[in-house]
Amino acid sequence: MTLIDLSHVIEHGMQTYPGLPAPVIGDFLTRTASRERYQGQAEFHIGRIEMIANTGTYLDAPSHRFAEGADIAGLALEEIANLPGLLVSIAEGERSIDVAMVEGLDVRGKAVLLHTGWSRHWRTPAYGAPHHPFVTARAAEWLAAEGAAVVGIDSVNIDDMADPARPAHTALLRQGVPIVEHLTNLEQLGAASFRFFAVPPPVRGMGTFAVRAFAVTG
Repeated sequence: MTLIDLSHVIEHGMQTYPGLPAPVIGDFLTRTASRERYQGQAEFHIGRIEMIANTGTYLDAPSHRFAEGADIAGLALEEIANLPGLLVSIAEGERSIDVAMVEGLDVRGKAVLLHTGWSRHWRTPAYGAPHHPFVTARAAEWLAAEGAAVVGIDSVNIDDMADPARPAHTALLRQGVPIVEHLTNLEQLGAASFRFFAVPPPVRGMGTFAVRAFAVTG
């Protein structure tokens, strides 16, 4: 059995998505201050982080798009953990992932991960460039209709950032299909069969939250 980490590391000051604030990571209780609290007998560090939900590699629940949809806490573990995975490799330089690239695949009940290679631009100006790979409306509708369990992508957005209608988010989340964005290391999956996990803490009232996404092969 091999575990493959598919998540970006969250770091102080990093940008995940253009225009959204970076996380602020620091101390609530420093080690030095803790010595006095514990009378010199122990030393602890309590960290503090301030960040928006859309930080790092994250999962969108239906309520991210639809007010009446399930929030992060409303997702059952069976919906986002230990799912059979399907890796779909997209040719480098291909921008729009259309239905012809996925139709005919057996996606029912699977985590469909779209490997575009865009994660190589992470934390560079190119990552948020307008020519990033995205899923078309027709492809998203097909994936939802065919019963994909989760759809993930290693790009800055599953939708074309220039399209304010966000049709891929709309088609998938309307059908209760969670979306995982900003994946990485998908090339490490190769042709191996794998199980996929993308589990956030069950925070009530959040439609999106950071995850530690990973795959288990073997």
